[in-house]
Amino acid sequence: MASGTPTLADLVATSGAVAATSGRSAKRDALAELLGRLPAEEVAVAAGFLTGEPRQGRIGIGWRTLSSVDVDPASAPSLSLVEVDAALDALDALEGPGSAGRRRELLADLLGRATAEEAAFLTRLLGGELRQGASAGVMTDAVARAADVPATAVRRAAMLGGDLPTIAALAVGGGAEALGAIGLELGRPVQPMLAATAPSVTDAVDGVGRAVVEWKLDGIRIQVHRRGDDVRIWTRNLNDITARLPEVVALVRALPARDLVLDGEALVVDDADRPVLFQDTASRVSADEVGDVAVRPWFFDLLHRDGRDLLDAPLAERRGALAEVAPALRVPGEEVDDPRAGDDVLVAALAAGHEGVVVKDAAAPYQAGRRGKAWRKVKPVHTLDLVVLAAEWGHGRRRGWLSNLHLGARADDGDGLVMVGKTFKGLTDELLTWQTEALLARQVAEERSGSPQTGVVHVRPELVVEVALDGVQRSTRYPGGVALRFARVVRYRPDKTPDQADTLTAVRAVGQP
Repeated sequence: MASGTPTLADLVATSGAVAATSGRSAKRDALAELLGRLPAEEVAVAAGFLTGEPRQGRIGIGWRTLSSVDVDPASAPSLSLVEVDAALDALDALEGPGSAGRRRELLADLLGRATAEEAAFLTRLLGGELRQGASAGVMTDAVARAADVPATAVRRAAMLGGDLPTIAALAVGGGAEALGAIGLELGRPVQPMLAATAPSVTDAVDGVGRAVVEWKLDGIRIQVHRRGDDVRIWTRNLNDITARLPEVVALVRALPARDLVLDGEALVVDDADRPVLFQDTASRVSADEVGDVAVRPWFFDLLHRDGRDLLDAPLAERRGALAEVAPALRVPGEEVDDPRAGDDVLVAALAAGHEGVVVKDAAAPYQAGRRGKAWRKVKPVHTLDLVVLAAEWGHGRRRGWLSNLHLGARADDGDGLVMVGKTFKGLTDELLTWQTEALLARQVAEERSGSPQTGVVHVRPELVVEVALDGVQRSTRYPGGVALRFARVVRYRPDKTPDQADTLTAVRAVGQP
């Protein structure tokens, strides 16, 4: 890279280097090298760009708008990170009549000042398609290396501060002292603790010893802060949804405490107290106007109670405090050391229509960051045999491979195949290589989105692939009227022909309570 303050071209080169390697440490080192050369005030901008989450968030630019901007690229790089950040601010501020035309003008100016490589990066960033391997976990480690502070300090500060790019700037500018000054603050959401997966309750319980096994509810993750009568609610992504859940606000306001920070799930249940489909809960929670359908909260953690932070207390203690404050709203579960008792909890959860269980280390503190063994979710695995209808050329380190598969099920009347979803997950490099060759040999049409090896390749529907998924939901996006949830490729099925693939009825039945 050139000397001096890194520019957009330097950041794009780093992005390319990160995408081209599969090694976590190599990704970390490339990111850290760039961050370490930036002024503190530009670190947050760079961290947001590299993780695919600019500080402006999604600014209303879709692929249709991006594809409508046709300008020649600059012959040499000239854009600074500050200039790009300012351009995104200007785009984000647009609203009202005439904003669409003005948006295209600003985009044309920005992309016209960018080289071809920079414009491609900005297009993927603005379109929400920047997949390069610079995950939050890798970026956290990179920030720690650039600032010469422990990764645990960065991870904890990000959990409490709720914004990794801002924490990155603090770490690089102020070091461990600046990070240590960040604490839990009522009214500022905390990054949620996440769960890894486990193949069975026995495996998960054996991994931690004394465990809490709780029902896994398929709802909207919520974090609720209460200070006196003021109650606020955030989603897993830290979006404020307080106004959409007045019934949750009322329930929390009535609890016997003054100050609380609660972690849990919100979902809609039917008259039998069974969960409705996930998208019905999501639709209710995302609605701008509150209707007649009530959302019920369940809580599984308590992070603060009346002046005392409980983040570092063991889960068993936090759970006991939750039972004192909100016994009727606590997620069902048991503290066990025998896997057979944990299996009983799983059976009860499934019988009640829920997804499975989460097995938690009873002695663990509350921590955000990498998915470790402290929390592990156990869910029955659903699989379907579907037919590959088309595939999209990959981005980043998957460039040159056909990656994102378009999947179809057999129509119930036997007349053809119906698209039910897509997936690019579960594909190894070896499988991607084989898949690309096999699909190109069956190509019947191609929709390019620009240069070669971009867009969609349509194929003869001959290959059957086994796909694992968490469930299905209603969707108008695909002709089948459903969409697959968290689908990932298990294997191709050369032993099956398309007429032996699953039907649309079978797809709809997956994961239904």
